[in-house]
Amino acid sequence: MDILRGLKQVPDTLGASVVTIGVFDGVHRGHQLLIGEAVHRARELGVPCVVMTFEPHPVAVFAPDRAPKALFPFEERARFIAELGVDYLLVIDFREELAGQSPEAYVRDVLAGRLGARAVVVGENFTFGKDAAGTAETMRELGQRYGFEVVVVPLLNDAGVRVCSTAVRSELDRGDIGAAADFLGRAFSVTALVERGAGRGGRELGYPTANQYLDTVSALPADGVYAGWLTIVDDGPIDGDMEPGVRYPAAISVGTNPTFGDARRSVESFILGRDADLYGRLARVEFVAKVRDMVKFNSVDDLLANMARDVETTRNILERQPQHG
Repeated sequence: MDILRGLKQVPDTLGASVVTIGVFDGVHRGHQLLIGEAVHRARELGVPCVVMTFEPHPVAVFAPDRAPKALFPFEERARFIAELGVDYLLVIDFREELAGQSPEAYVRDVLAGRLGARAVVVGENFTFGKDAAGTAETMRELGQRYGFEVVVVPLLNDAGVRVCSTAVRSELDRGDIGAAADFLGRAFSVTALVERGAGRGGRELGYPTANQYLDTVSALPADGVYAGWLTIVDDGPIDGDMEPGVRYPAAISVGTNPTFGDARRSVESFILGRDADLYGRLARVEFVAKVRDMVKFNSVDDLLANMARDVETTRNILERQPQHG
């Protein structure tokens, strides 16, 4: 999949395409259905499939105080989209392109013009153009005028609950990792550099952790301890008994670590049965199940006893999970 940063990078050789449009912040099962339909239609027509997305989130541009927390960084969203068989990912920055265009200009200049759309696939709640004045029905009408098919995909529901990014965030806020994974069609994960922690002496305590500090606009599960997997996703050998690209079982703590008074919210992963220097490496942490809520312990001995139980519980949970995702 080729990533195109802006309309100017669209190759003149593109010719025709099938296009689907959206932020796709979670690339959840509803998004997968939409993109999958676009890929299918593109294969039928023998043309490339173009996913047009936006970075940063348009709401973050126009109303930053209302911007939703990001479920995944752009690089992860791009990876998920590529796995669906897309040919081009067109990334639009609203600060530079499209903002203020009427729905008709949007269709005429971008979809029919620059992208040569033969078909456009949108969700039934799709809006576009200045002040979000265009709807899926508007797209149908303009498609007839400018000579392309419009496929409107119904919203996906699970037992009456709409599969959407808002639902994923809600489940994460509750710490229900399983429900979030059901909506996503995959385990929720975070990807960030491993940094040095607050100097709590994890190695001396016997539980050295890979610490990750995400920005405040990134979504995280509710504070607590979780079972999951850690993978180093960048290249190069690791000093220790781990290898890049291999998923290792981990007990994962999310929160501020109240026992030691650390105010920074972090993701701290204790990798079971491994010892390696991971500082500065890019790690993906996948959450499988919640072990317990966050608790402030009265002593280091209490903390250590609970950590031992957390590790044993994590091991039991992950023994029932596949080693490879």
